[in-house]
Amino acid sequence: MDWAGASAIGWLFDGRRGASDRLIPRWLFLRALGIIYFSAFFSLIFQVRGLIGPTGILPAGRYLQAVAQSLGHWQRFWYAPTLLWFSSGSVMLSGLCSGGMIASVLLVLNLWPRGMLVVCFVCFLSFVSAAQDFSGYQSDGMLLEAGFISLFFAPPGFRPGLGGMQPASRASLFLLQWEWFRIYFQSGVVKLLSGDPEWRNFTAMDDYYQNGPLPTWIGWYVQHLPHWFHAATVYATLALELGLVWMFLLPRPWRIICFFIVAPWQIGVILTANYTFLNYLVLAMGILLLDDRFALRVVPAKWRHKLVVAVSGAKNGNDVHIERSLGNIRPHWSALKLAASSVVLIWIFYATTAELIWMFGRVPLPTSPVTALEPFRIANQYGLFAVMTRGRYEIEFQGSTDGQNWVPYPFRYKPQALNQPPGIYAPYQPRFDWNLWFASLGSWRQYPIVPNTEVRLLSNSQDVLALFAGNPFPKEPPHQIRSVLWQYWFTTMRQKRSTGMWWRRELLGLYAPTLEREADGQIEVIEWPTVQPRP
Repeated sequence: MDWAGASAIGWLFDGRRGASDRLIPRWLFLRALGIIYFSAFFSLIFQVRGLIGPTGILPAGRYLQAVAQSLGHWQRFWYAPTLLWFSSGSVMLSGLCSGGMIASVLLVLNLWPRGMLVVCFVCFLSFVSAAQDFSGYQSDGMLLEAGFISLFFAPPGFRPGLGGMQPASRASLFLLQWEWFRIYFQSGVVKLLSGDPEWRNFTAMDDYYQNGPLPTWIGWYVQHLPHWFHAATVYATLALELGLVWMFLLPRPWRIICFFIVAPWQIGVILTANYTFLNYLVLAMGILLLDDRFALRVVPAKWRHKLVVAVSGAKNGNDVHIERSLGNIRPHWSALKLAASSVVLIWIFYATTAELIWMFGRVPLPTSPVTALEPFRIANQYGLFAVMTRGRYEIEFQGSTDGQNWVPYPFRYKPQALNQPPGIYAPYQPRFDWNLWFASLGSWRQYPIVPNTEVRLLSNSQDVLALFAGNPFPKEPPHQIRSVLWQYWFTTMRQKRSTGMWWRRELLGLYAPTLEREADGQIEVIEWPTVQPRP
């Protein structure tokens, strides 16, 4: 390699020659990433046994056994990269969540950030790789991609402070900004490519706040604003996703303006819909549009002097560090790390760029580098709300001891009681409630979580019951279990004032087979569903 090529690689991938003007935004982003990781593990620790535990809805052990039978001994570890290969019991599942929570707290405290990022990534990937239907969300891929790139973005050391002696490499900074850009831009592209008439007719937001997975009470009020407001938000959404986000490539003033457009937008989404940690992560990545000069102008005066000294001292010390590194006795190790980080980051950039290009047409690009990374969810294609949901449907589990009187199982988060206002739960992610929203839009044959839940409720599985707000059959399990489907609508302003109800609903029929446990323990189907899949 000639000198110019080596110099370019060093400028892009060597942290010692990195973006020394992004120390404060990097510090803020990594603290925010730690909080987001914590929210992900915190929500899992209360749910994971009911979701994929040995007596859960989709046991991880059973899934991994099927993977092992269909793949070779070593292939299975690449296809399903998870620590649950060693054990998929309740203790291991709780340990993954607890380990992730501890590591995320230490990341927030800025203690050995690279090491804590490794622990968070491995623990979260271990869950995602074995969670089957409970990890099919774009938000999981967003967090894994951002978390992995941050391994190269974070400063080394046990207590690095601002990490001025090792600024973020320009390549890792760009890839985080690139992910931020793709989340927006690809979401805009799929809206147009899907052919959904609601986006073309500017009606996509008319029922958006009502029909999303987990609405909020603020969204209830926004839903009742006039059509012109919803049409304007459609236009603003497309303009932001397809146009404004390109400003991240422009000079500094335009990047700052872009931040002050997208940040309030994300806050508005957070208040009007529960999309788990997704919007918080996108909001945090937006911080990387800023720089130290801007941050020093807006921080409180009592902190400003210390930060000015720290940033200026870090920049001066960085030059000394580079000079001293020339005499390092381990130059080969440094070169090896530089080469490894270069290969990995270029690989991710190629895979994500190919995924973006393929959205417009199947250009003949090598696919092997893309497919090889798919199990790790670190190079993803995004695209939110390509087709808008045209109705709100809710699955409700009901139990009976006599086949005549049916008692519903109360949910923790998703709409059920008509007089209960929709809450704000994000970044907490109730994966069971969330998945039932997807299931309500399809057939029970496509979503085995529904009949599997019925089976678990027939035996009063404590792990699965923990996913509900209560157990209407505390003494002994019901004799029969069924799942019915309701259609829900927000009440009007007048209806709410007169009745106090936030919702109205209509029973559509039986969603999944009604199950009965016989005296010998066998489970039989006593009634088949009557509801047809929604268009």
